[in-house]
Amino acid sequence: MFWGKIMRTKQDVVVAICDEKLFGKKIKFKDFKVEISKDFYGERLINDKIAVGAMKIADIGNLFGEEIVKLAKENGFIDDENIILIDGVPHAQFVRL
Repeated sequence: MFWGKIMRTKQDVVVAICDEKLFGKKIKFKDFKVEISKDFYGERLINDKIAVGAMKIADIGNLFGEEIVKLAKENGFIDDENIILIDGVPHAQFVRL
């Protein structure tokens, strides 16, 4: 399961999805902290099928966690070069042009 949120701007659909176990956590990276916050990721709890559907409609995707990054990779939304580790946690972003 994942926490996910779909946000619409005038021009884009932005999808933010994180692994359920990361929700609400703070991750340290060098001199700054990344917070996997309810404000950004916390619209609702979703399963794999809904997560893939959300990524299909997204112009921009922001993904945090081993499971969601793996799912995005398996479904062709990201490649290995899109994945970085922040304190050992996979993070990826994608933009559809």
